[in-house]
Amino acid sequence: MGTIRVTLADVARSAGVSQTAASFVLSGRRKEMRISAEVEARVLRAASETGYRPNIVSRSLRTGTSHTIGFVSDTVATTPFAGHVIWGALDAARDRGHLLFIGETEGDPDLERQLIDAMHDRGVDGIVLASMYTRKIAVPKTLMDRPAVLLNAVPTTRSWIPSVVPDEVEAGRTVVRVLLDAGHRDGIALIGAAPPNQVPKGSLAGVQRLQGITEALHDAGVNLAGAVPCVDWQPDIGYDATRRLLKKTMPSALICFNDRVALGAYQALADAGLDVPADVSVVSFDDDLMASWVRPQLTTVALPHYELGREAINVLLEEDPQRRSNRPPPIHRIPMPLRERDSVRRLPSSQRRARAATVA
Repeated sequence: MGTIRVTLADVARSAGVSQTAASFVLSGRRKEMRISAEVEARVLRAASETGYRPNIVSRSLRTGTSHTIGFVSDTVATTPFAGHVIWGALDAARDRGHLLFIGETEGDPDLERQLIDAMHDRGVDGIVLASMYTRKIAVPKTLMDRPAVLLNAVPTTRSWIPSVVPDEVEAGRTVVRVLLDAGHRDGIALIGAAPPNQVPKGSLAGVQRLQGITEALHDAGVNLAGAVPCVDWQPDIGYDATRRLLKKTMPSALICFNDRVALGAYQALADAGLDVPADVSVVSFDDDLMASWVRPQLTTVALPHYELGREAINVLLEEDPQRRSNRPPPIHRIPMPLRERDSVRRLPSSQRRARAATVA
């Protein structure tokens, strides 16, 4: 025996109102008809008691919206490191009454185009195009005339499409402030990048983190004790870079450009008989799982994965197509919170004065 479908007319009859009034209430538009709160309550109660479910296809044809969003990523969806991005996007979509369709390209541009086309064919209200790491990307032409948002990416060329990215520049300033507040001034060195712009190829995060670091040091009148760039931010490369630095200088603090580099730095310092943080303080970026596993636990600035996912959905649904014209693409920067742990030593006042005198 088939299930009897409850119709809008059934709900209206049960609530004792017109079908038009029931329709406006259930579509969230009761104020347009000046329908009272008492009538709204009756309609909602009748819908619940009768088990009414709206015809999504019919509503989509009537309103021009499907209440669905496409989420296309390169490797975000299957990467534990950024799984909270999906969580944030799902929560925001649900809060706004939308479902999320998720697809992954594995970096294949043909698959990316096919996924975007397939989601447009299914009538999604917009698409979030996400990247695993912050970078510049060529915006697919199929996104140019539809609602879209870039997540963890910015366009390589002029585009109206907004971007949602971590505030990497401010994060760079934050790690410097941590060290300055702890009394470190004349022995700060970098592992992973070097001025003026020596960063791993294609790393927008590297460029922006370095910018924030150099600006904060300049504002404080502090010179770097050294800097060793890396072609990639991996533990073994961070280990080698730290060993090269120690052959030239003895730093009081290291700024590592991500937690994997910091892991390599920890090992190089230990091999040199140096203790963290008694001999050398270490700060970093990302708040990878290893940041809380290593000993001492690593002070780092976290990537706001969950908040990035939420904001991408909110920006997408609030984007006004009429404002696309000739304005530059808006960039929404999400703060990166500091995770203070045990890898930074606060210098005693006497040592701070001695260092200051030496610098002077």
